[in-house]
Amino acid sequence: MTPPTDALIAGSIDELVAGWHELRERHARATSALERALEEHQLGVSEYEVLERLAGSGDDACRMQSLHDSVHLSQSALSRVVGRLETAGLVERKMCPDDRRGIFAKITPAGRERYEAARPTHRRVLGEVLAGK
Repeated sequence: MTPPTDALIAGSIDELVAGWHELRERHARATSALERALEEHQLGVSEYEVLERLAGSGDDACRMQSLHDSVHLSQSALSRVVGRLETAGLVERKMCPDDRRGIFAKITPAGRERYEAARPTHRRVLGEVLAGK
């Protein structure tokens, strides 16, 4: 068996880099399109993602740390997003009864209503952008 040549290794790396650039470009296109489309629901992409995670959790609530792990925002950015949602009456924060250091975010009925109204728009845009429609 012959060892890989430098040209073969470089070709593989070039393909990885090209794939990375394509992934970033698709993400940027989808995010931009979602930001524009979700404006009609008075939501940004991050706000929508938080509402979606909370609506999809079994009891409409999630520890902030778990939410942080699933929405890929820094803790400070997540705190600001949840704060905006709380100000809008879409989310409420509560202290964890078992661990006073823990904070839960819980979607409100108004938050669920806004999420449900925005979900078809979100799905449509993803289909258009990511499926190339």
